[in-house]
Amino acid sequence: MYKEVTSRDQMIKNFYTFHEQIGEGTFGRVSLAFSKSTGREYAIKCIDKGKLSADEIENLSLEIEIISQVDHPNVVRTFEVYEEPKQLYIVMEFMKGGELFEKIVEKDHYSEKEAADTIRPVVEAIKYCHEMGIVHRDLKPENLLYSSEEEDAIIKITDFGLARFYDDDLMTTACGTPGYVAPEILVGKGYGLEVDYWSLGVILYIMLSGFPPFHEDSNEELFEKIKAGNFEFPSPYWDDISEIAKDLISSCLKVNPRERFNAQEILNHRWLMGEETPRTNMPKVTQKIREFNARRRWRKYGTAAIASNKFMAVAREAKLKNNRS
Repeated sequence: MYKEVTSRDQMIKNFYTFHEQIGEGTFGRVSLAFSKSTGREYAIKCIDKGKLSADEIENLSLEIEIISQVDHPNVVRTFEVYEEPKQLYIVMEFMKGGELFEKIVEKDHYSEKEAADTIRPVVEAIKYCHEMGIVHRDLKPENLLYSSEEEDAIIKITDFGLARFYDDDLMTTACGTPGYVAPEILVGKGYGLEVDYWSLGVILYIMLSGFPPFHEDSNEELFEKIKAGNFEFPSPYWDDISEIAKDLISSCLKVNPRERFNAQEILNHRWLMGEETPRTNMPKVTQKIREFNARRRWRKYGTAAIASNKFMAVAREAKLKNNRS
């Protein structure tokens, strides 16, 4: 998979034809490209190594190590990595079906059962990653993509730029995305695999309502709500949503990570099993998700990693308080 390019005939442009830019990754731009030998489409992440700090180089090396080991049908596949003198290229599966919420708003019929069927393979993929000792740390709708535009397209997790190997030693690095970050990350005492289950709970909440469980104008106020686990199922938006759906979400959004459902418990829950899950169409939810999508794109809601100075200041303050106590 990994190829260190030492001559011109080994350079990636001898094997792929690059087209338009289709996105931004954690460390660089992503372009659509075609294999010159097969004509197959790929998404290729291009990173300018000269613009990376020592820490970023280390993080990128870790991301490559992780994505090189992950092999699951619901995780975006990485095929090759080319390291040239000035650039590094990661050749990935091209996900042409768009993001999770983009797919939902296109549906003529969207029910709790469809939502359950959608999120189940994501939970299975997270369970697989956790069994490999990998925690994603940045689960959000933008990182859940569909393989194609077909109705039966496969949903996959992408962007492992913040993922880390986990070996039971608590992690302390403040990272994630505002609105989806778990409270233990904000508290600064250390955290584990459970942060991914919290993020799944947030995603599920939005999938069934069209708005997030935690939202404030400032990150400081938002983080205080998250740390307190201060969320509700407000009327009338949640009146028609089943109690078993609310039970699963509440089980994922436990402030104490030891009380939070893990992947297997989520998979075993009655709502995800499907027999009791309502199949009634939810057009109002679809409309709310459409509005949420528009606001998110306009305000870039939740797209900035919490490695921002503001978040780091909050995290440092939390650590200082913990050290004093």
